[in-house]
Amino acid sequence: MTAPEAPSARLTGNHAGEPAPGEVASAAALPRPASVPSGGAASGPAKPAPRQRPLVRTPRRALHGVLLLDKPPGWSSNDALQKAKGMLHAEKGGHTGTLDPLATGLLPLCFGAATKWSHASLDADKRYRATLQLGQRTSTGDREGEVVEQRAVDVDLPRIQAACARFTGAIAQRAPMHSALKHEGKALYAYARQGIEVERAPRPVQVHRIELVEWQLPQLTLDIDCSKGTYIRSLAEDIGAALGCGAHLAALRRTGSGLLAVADAITIDALAALDDDERLQRLLPPDVLLAAWPEVLLTADEAARFLTGLRRRVDLADAAAVRVYASAPRAFLGSAHITGGELIADRLLSPLEVQASTA
Repeated sequence: MTAPEAPSARLTGNHAGEPAPGEVASAAALPRPASVPSGGAASGPAKPAPRQRPLVRTPRRALHGVLLLDKPPGWSSNDALQKAKGMLHAEKGGHTGTLDPLATGLLPLCFGAATKWSHASLDADKRYRATLQLGQRTSTGDREGEVVEQRAVDVDLPRIQAACARFTGAIAQRAPMHSALKHEGKALYAYARQGIEVERAPRPVQVHRIELVEWQLPQLTLDIDCSKGTYIRSLAEDIGAALGCGAHLAALRRTGSGLLAVADAITIDALAALDDDERLQRLLPPDVLLAAWPEVLLTADEAARFLTGLRRRVDLADAAAVRVYASAPRAFLGSAHITGGELIADRLLSPLEVQASTA
């Protein structure tokens, strides 16, 4: 006898390959079992992988302005910049001088066209409130290092005031090994971590004021006004050496940079709590960085020519740096210098940047 043929799969309804009622499906048409781990039993059909929502990225936008940020402790300056940049969805941004993770306080952040004048804030005088821990020297000059020497603290108010006066005015400093200053393209702290000591030439700085705010031994709190490039850690160590007991920097807060003050700054947490429009309202115009420079006003015709880079004749004394505006309507155009009665452009806004900054 000839064996009966196996029933073939045929079309039923709208589905191809399904068996008709009472028929047995071919092996190819049977559903595949879920994969079974070695030594285990199948527990049923495999669950489909959860569908992931597509990642929606908010597009970056061109913003032109300055955000005064109160940097939190433990964050690098770049950490703070990237966080604020993300919250503002800004295309381009930069900070105006590094604050160590230990330090808190004023960190002006520049976005868009404002980055053209970040050097003005970098070069400006700075103001700090510093807390010195007397009686201890550390490997880094601040509280983050290991204590390498400990001495008794036996000082009085006249000696403290004399030590502060000794380091007021023009002084020479060596940059700390644990600093971001570059040597042959690499930061000094990178050498320090490898146990390498790099020769550093003393550099001139200006300390305008050291005021004793509070002294509760073994700590001193000082307000310090100084030029750019002044290392407060080095100043703390020098004052401690002058007092004969050693010292390190226990806390540091930048309270001002040029005419900008930390009282006008916003914290990261406060910025995060704002909606988008409120965050945009925190942006100051780019020329806030140049507020201490003399200003020059140009008529509309003269302003248009100045924006093309043409020199303009002005009846003004020579000046190394000025900020330039169109007079009606008032609009910031850029920075320049004056030589021999000529206004010579240094950095200019584009017409679109002028329009955006004015808006």
